[in-house]
Amino acid sequence: MQEISQPSILQRFHALKVWQRGDERAPHKPLLALLALGLYSRGVREVPFVQYESKLNELLREFGPWRRTLYPEMPFLRLQSDDVWQVQTQDATDRIAPNAALTKTQLRKLDAVGRFSDDVQRAFDADPRAIGAVAHMLLDAHFADSIHDDILDAVGLAPESLTSLDLREPARTRRNAYFRDNVLRAYEYRCALCDLDMRICNRTVGLEAAHIKWFQFEGPDTVENGIALCCLHHKLFDMGAFTLADDRRVLVSEKAHGSRQFEQILLRHHGGQLNAPVQREHHPSHSFVAWHRDQVFRGRPRPL
Repeated sequence: MQEISQPSILQRFHALKVWQRGDERAPHKPLLALLALGLYSRGVREVPFVQYESKLNELLREFGPWRRTLYPEMPFLRLQSDDVWQVQTQDATDRIAPNAALTKTQLRKLDAVGRFSDDVQRAFDADPRAIGAVAHMLLDAHFADSIHDDILDAVGLAPESLTSLDLREPARTRRNAYFRDNVLRAYEYRCALCDLDMRICNRTVGLEAAHIKWFQFEGPDTVENGIALCCLHHKLFDMGAFTLADDRRVLVSEKAHGSRQFEQILLRHHGGQLNAPVQREHHPSHSFVAWHRDQVFRGRPRPL
């Protein structure tokens, strides 16, 4: 088997040029790449825009920052500038430039088709484990850990079956091994939302330290950037189902809904105040909370 020793290919995915303005999230290219990886793992080599536009919109809506208008045409074209993707017309007679100013309607009329570039396809075919390596690399770089499995499931990459080469780039900075312990201790080992404090013998069960501003976007491993949450409320927080006001009031999104369990699990906390950590200096930082409201929270809060 040919060894996938093309670190340049993995480096291209690691160094995707995403739109940047401050620390705003722009996961459009990573989500398109993950969608294409899921298709490639199932033998689908070509990605017609007209066929997968709605799926890409769904991924942007579910896992990107909340926006009233979605632009799936932008990553579909711009991913070419990273030398991992190419777009051409359906009959393969014309390449479409990455900087082409084309609308969604125009891409549909052109029957635009995207696919991984030839050398990327050769690398995946030589060792399919590279698909897993790239997928994990993209997740680690752009998304909170708690929603990785949800994204893999949404793009058709089953987490339990995804074998990965250990080819990920080293993290920008080493994670603080004591972050979880420090946060849980600050919140007295209970969920700051629902008060869960379950233990088996002396081991805390189901309680996690959630980053307010994600580590992937330079959120530090400090207590003022952490909240002790049970695993369910941690997932809901990272999915943007609820956020905080500057005074620690809980704000539930109008986009979150459910039946009777929804009222019990989340809605009853709307307008209430999140439990405070013991020390005032450990209270959630206003700047980190503002980032979460803008970059993670879904839509608008329900009326109080």
